[in-house]
Amino acid sequence: MSETTQTENTTPAEQPQEEISYHAVEKNGTITAIWEMRGRKHLRTIDPRSAEGRHLLGHPEASEAAAAG
Repeated sequence: MSETTQTENTTPAEQPQEEISYHAVEKNGTITAIWEMRGRKHLRTIDPRSAEGRHLLGHPEASEAAAAG
């Protein structure tokens, strides 16, 4: 009898990417940073006071500032 082994020939581009998530880092009740993560890998740190940080936190003035400028 002969055994055949089937292997998957997938390239990294064909493999599903892990979803990007955002995590608020809090110290003494204040958000000090926002971490952008892909799975368990830290991609970058976002300042919560920046326009992007305010947008991620859902502050209404962030969307108004983006629409104005």
